[in-house]
Amino acid sequence: MIKVDLSVISGFIPEDAVCLKEGRDIAKALREGEVGLDGTGWLRLPEEMNGEPVARLRDTAMRISGESEVLVVIGTGGSYLGARAAIELLRSPYYNSLRKQSPDIFFCGNSLSAAQISQIIALIGTRPFSILYISKSGSTLEPSVAFRVFKALLTAKFGDDGAKSRIYTITDAKSGRLRAITEREGYTSFEIPADVGGRYSVLSPAGLLPILCAGIDAEEILRGARDALNTAGDAAARYAAARQALYKKGYKIELLASFEPSFRYTGEWWKQLFGESEGKNGRGIFPAYADYTADLHSLGQYVQEGERTLMETFVLFEKGVAQVLVPPAPDFGDGLDPVSGKFFSALNEAAAQATKSAHIEGGVPVMTITAPDMSPYSFGALVIFFELACAVSALMMKVNPFNQPGVEAYKKNLFSRLGLS
Repeated sequence: MIKVDLSVISGFIPEDAVCLKEGRDIAKALREGEVGLDGTGWLRLPEEMNGEPVARLRDTAMRISGESEVLVVIGTGGSYLGARAAIELLRSPYYNSLRKQSPDIFFCGNSLSAAQISQIIALIGTRPFSILYISKSGSTLEPSVAFRVFKALLTAKFGDDGAKSRIYTITDAKSGRLRAITEREGYTSFEIPADVGGRYSVLSPAGLLPILCAGIDAEEILRGARDALNTAGDAAARYAAARQALYKKGYKIELLASFEPSFRYTGEWWKQLFGESEGKNGRGIFPAYADYTADLHSLGQYVQEGERTLMETFVLFEKGVAQVLVPPAPDFGDGLDPVSGKFFSALNEAAAQATKSAHIEGGVPVMTITAPDMSPYSFGALVIFFELACAVSALMMKVNPFNQPGVEAYKKNLFSRLGLS
């Protein structure tokens, strides 16, 4: 179960400033399909993807693993962040360096950097690879040009027919350039439901197929998500209502922080989720992410004594995935004798509590979200928790959580400069 601790914010805002009833009413309306907005299909995914749909994805993942040593996942934003978040949290940030039976997975098409593309090509080398191209439209420049590059490499290596058999797409069921290309070329394909936006698509094929390719138990992720739909609504409403109350008090930036480096890409996914959902009509809490304790040695000074427009949310885990002891070293002279024999997890917990106390004393309201562990089940629960909280928070702010009209501005300017349409 996901737990939310808001106890310290009473020192920053009056208790009656937190509109908890409004948050709970919105959460209930979301779960019951009564918000009157397109884009809520993500609430159905934990149930709809269970059974045959995830089995088909698993069969495809096994096929990819059998034919290729490398999978190139092409996509940007919500088309890759959720999958990368799961792989780094549940396997390792060093996943490609692990000894494993599953393929290496490289994510690209999320920038226009020639260095990134060339480095991935060099890392693939002569190994057989497959492509998974994820885009709802197929008209976003970054993944589109990356697909051209890797499709050409695949064709040169395996010929036209061989390349087609190693290309997989996930896109809209009926419309868009990538759907038309997929039908023409005969690629194996899966659908992103029309009423599921990219940033809410972690539990759709867009997230689950790469996750399965990495050898992660997708059924457990879906089970955690299903349970969270029934149990995490109140926690999500409390978190959403608290951050909105702090926003109205002048706290305009939320810094999400975790003391587990493997959470980094979950933080990146969270940034897109909240940034695209709330940042509209001149409103919105600016989402930022920090890796603690590392960023305490870079951002720590600002958080402690900078402008007081910052709220923090810590994401903690009750149980880690490994136990490492600080070995004894008598008379070594490093001053660490008091922590000899202690587990790193105890040191990390002490760091979290010390940081929280210091930042509160410095004038930063700190909320805490705690998950039981770093398991597929807990990851699925966290996904639904954050998606619910994000939708509730945006609706409390009177903005539509499910569109992103501002994203198109830079695309139009870029296409104009390049003579594209």
